[in-house]
Amino acid sequence: MCLQELKVSDADFPREDLEALGYHVAVHGQKGWNGVAVLSRAPIEDVVAGMSDGEEDPEARFIELRTSGIRVVSLYVPNGQAVGTEKWAWKLRWMARLERWLNRKARPDEPLLLGGDFNVAPDDRDVARPEQWRDTVLTHEEVREAFRRLIAWGLVDTIRLHHHDAGPFSWWDYRMLGFAKNNGLRIDHLLATAPLAATCRAAGVARDERKGKLPSDHAPVTAEFDWPGS
Repeated sequence: MCLQELKVSDADFPREDLEALGYHVAVHGQKGWNGVAVLSRAPIEDVVAGMSDGEEDPEARFIELRTSGIRVVSLYVPNGQAVGTEKWAWKLRWMARLERWLNRKARPDEPLLLGGDFNVAPDDRDVARPEQWRDTVLTHEEVREAFRRLIAWGLVDTIRLHHHDAGPFSWWDYRMLGFAKNNGLRIDHLLATAPLAATCRAAGVARDERKGKLPSDHAPVTAEFDWPGS
């Protein structure tokens, strides 16, 4: 389970409660809007917080580890706020850093899973109302091209293995009855290298988790793998 937007420090993350439920835990927390974690039923090893690329990075948005013979990354790509702003430029730089991390630290012929909030709707199938969202920080051609470069490196979008039409969406704005009107976008992704993607038997979005009292504005993206040892 890859988590993002923890909004708590490592010390405040409920590690002991989760371990009592049978999870192994890796966490890179931060108060505010950031923080990422991975929970696994299998033992975790080789935990690294951050991309270790020598660049100053005050935001907790990336954690990697190994579990069940798979390298797993939980990540939270910056939103970008508005096209043309410094936060937009930071988003593009962050995605370029992620591409360099793949080139430097990973291989497309080894099992790797990148999971998280990418803040990118890869194409118009991933947007309920494309014209409404055209050229925003979630759909702009520059971030879509950055996402395509990640795929071209050797990643497979697990949702698109099983869903070829519009949707399913994973995020709905709290404002203007976005969820009730299904005015959603698919900006959360589980991307796998070919060896792992070849074992993906199902993928989807747990839409009902967006319902209820005080829900997140995201719904979990899920994928099932027939991976040996998992």
